[in-house]
Amino acid sequence: MPVTEKLFETDSYLQRFTARVLSCTPVPQGYGVVLDRTAFFPEGGGQPCDTGRLGEARVLAVHTDGLTITHTTDKPLPEGTEVEGTLDWAPRLDAMQQHTGEHILSGTLHRLYGAENVGFHIGTPYVRMDTSIPLTEAQLAEAEAQANEAVRADTPVHCYIPDAETLAVTQYRSKKELDGPVRLVEAGGDRCACCGPHLSRTGEVGIIKIISAQHYKNGMRLAVACGQRAYEAIANGWADAESAGRLLSAPVGKLTDAVTRLQTGEAQLKQRLAALQNVLAAAYAAAATPGQPCTVWAEGADGDGLRRIALAVAAETHAACCALAPGGQGLAYALAAAPGEDIRPVCKALNETFAGRGGGKPAFCQGSLRDADEARVRAFMTEIL
Repeated sequence: MPVTEKLFETDSYLQRFTARVLSCTPVPQGYGVVLDRTAFFPEGGGQPCDTGRLGEARVLAVHTDGLTITHTTDKPLPEGTEVEGTLDWAPRLDAMQQHTGEHILSGTLHRLYGAENVGFHIGTPYVRMDTSIPLTEAQLAEAEAQANEAVRADTPVHCYIPDAETLAVTQYRSKKELDGPVRLVEAGGDRCACCGPHLSRTGEVGIIKIISAQHYKNGMRLAVACGQRAYEAIANGWADAESAGRLLSAPVGKLTDAVTRLQTGEAQLKQRLAALQNVLAAAYAAAATPGQPCTVWAEGADGDGLRRIALAVAAETHAACCALAPGGQGLAYALAAAPGEDIRPVCKALNETFAGRGGGKPAFCQGSLRDADEARVRAFMTEIL
């Protein structure tokens, strides 16, 4: 198999190059083109492949078996001819920002807390990073702050392949054991084995932002954005916060206090509503006939209100009760059984007759009906109860 010269390893900023076509064979997605050298990075190590053009052909994907790099194109290229390659530069630059930023952040997490990077993928819209250990919010904030200090320091990023003797005495991070020559990347105080193209200076990362963090397996799964992605995430988040602030009559920075007050007020309103619905339920129960199943219409009652009414009436009358109100798919209902009875068969019949959804336990069921009105349901309930 031919060995493709990897131009991206020595010059990650190379956007145009010439190469000779070694082979071109049909493949299911188009044509598999092998060149004697290429600046197109193949998919691998969590970084997506480059796209662009080879002459008049569009490069759709790039893969490698370790030695040969194959470009999938939409048109064939004559073997033996020289072709000019052009990279789609915006996505390549974005990938280098994300990848270099990931090195700096994961290196910082390793230095501060001994966290290993056990997963990495440049996705959309964020980069996924998996750590080997759980981390607190405070630890992540400190790592993010120190990683951005390394970015602002604007130090050189060094990519190289040391000789075997030097490699043997060099400490570096790696997700797996490596044999043979190892390409090392030094960025922001971190040294890591990596085959991908990177920026030349840490300052070009711009900013590193941890968007979210959640526990995953034995560690954490982080969503991270760097460079332009980080700027857009921060700008969008700020715009969203300002919009929420206008609704809450609170400035950005005081939204938590405003939401806390809103939640407190909502909790108080729920308590008042529950008290009023208890009074309403007691009134329905007092008006019901003992021992007589009934259907009651409770305009304005929510699901909890219907529950309270049906249970109160059934407890008072010792008979089944169906409480109805507008809601759900059309009508909302609550069914309470007479003591010792099972209301579930009634619930099933109600759902089947009026295209409903719902269920529950023997003593109580609840749901909604799409194809129903009060009069039809009342007639049905009178017959079935």
